[in-house]
Amino acid sequence: MSRSNKKGPYIDEKLLKKIQRQKDTHRREPIKTWARACQIPPEFVGHTFQIHNGRTFIEIYITEAMVGHRLGEFAPTRTFRGHGRIVKRLITKT
Repeated sequence: MSRSNKKGPYIDEKLLKKIQRQKDTHRREPIKTWARACQIPPEFVGHTFQIHNGRTFIEIYITEAMVGHRLGEFAPTRTFRGHGRIVKRLITKT
């Protein structure tokens, strides 16, 4: 189910405060976050986030095309190692 429209988008308040602090001091350091469910508002554009994927932090630069998506969409949690491999079998005479 999606979030109710009357509630509005979920945006982590701590992240908004960190963005405001960065805009006031004009420093562009990556912001470390575990808030994967946070939606990306237009205020985040141009900032760099380090999003936790369960094991490491993945550095993501926010662009205008990402607005409206979730932070967790850009930090995959699973490693794809490929589908089944073709194994060469030897036929032996018994």
